Amino acid sequence: MRYLLSTLWREESGQDLTEYALLMALIALVVVASLIMVGGSIRDVFNTIGGALAAGTVTT
Repeated sequence: MRYLLSTLWREESGQDLTEYALLMALIALVVVASLIMVGGSIRDVFNTIGGALAAGTVTT
């Protein structure tokens, strides 16, 4: 049992996977937070484009 624990303690092959998972979780949180912050502006832009397309005019 002691040998198994010492081997697991020294083994670092699974450490990379954990670091990548934490990095991906952090990136996902940043993306979600930024979409929440600018979501209203993006919705307004698409509504303006949709209204212009429905009316047959394009405004800049």
